[in-house]
Amino acid sequence: MARNYNKRTEKDYGILRKIFYKLFVLLVAYPVTYLMYNIKIYGKENVPKSSRVIYTANHVSYIDPPVLSMAVDKFVAYMAKQELFGEETGSVLRYLVHTLGAFAVNREKPELATFKTVKAIFNTSWSLGIFPQGKIVHEPVISDIHKGFIMFAKKFKADIVPVGLKGFDGYAKKLFEKHLTVTIGTPISYELTEDEILKEWARQICEYTGFENRIESSLEVK
Repeated sequence: MARNYNKRTEKDYGILRKIFYKLFVLLVAYPVTYLMYNIKIYGKENVPKSSRVIYTANHVSYIDPPVLSMAVDKFVAYMAKQELFGEETGSVLRYLVHTLGAFAVNREKPELATFKTVKAIFNTSWSLGIFPQGKIVHEPVISDIHKGFIMFAKKFKADIVPVGLKGFDGYAKKLFEKHLTVTIGTPISYELTEDEILKEWARQICEYTGFENRIESSLEVK
């Protein structure tokens, strides 16, 4: 029987997964990002004490999830496109992504299991991680954004923390070759309107990355 990668319960985020997650961050994420990407992290004071938070970043590479996790120093379960759990991904990567707590989602039509999984996550000490662009985007522009993160924020009364990832221009192949900057932004209240949340998220991300902000113009066209 095929494994269901979009269904998780509170038991899936217990002590064993936390240990694996923490070891991965300490033994893999830290050495790689500091020794190969010269990472600089700003805004740690903006990380909420509560775990009922949705961390949301621009998406520039496959290393974004571990980079974000290391920067905020929290247990974060990522919502990932269901294609990432397909056979073409490879068993090792698929196992690693799943074991670190990520779960699959149909970006075009979220299923009931997705909402149940998010609810389960917020019933634990884990936070939710979402990349609102829905895919890796190399152009320095913030434009087409999936609004699912706003829907989840409002439904589960979880504030949104924007995280700007800046400087990625390719994967490092040797020590100290690249330079990454991570800026953790000011939490955005779920009580704001959908448009206000979207505008503020885009504003902060563009401020931290230098990307072009096309969100306001797209909202004006509506």
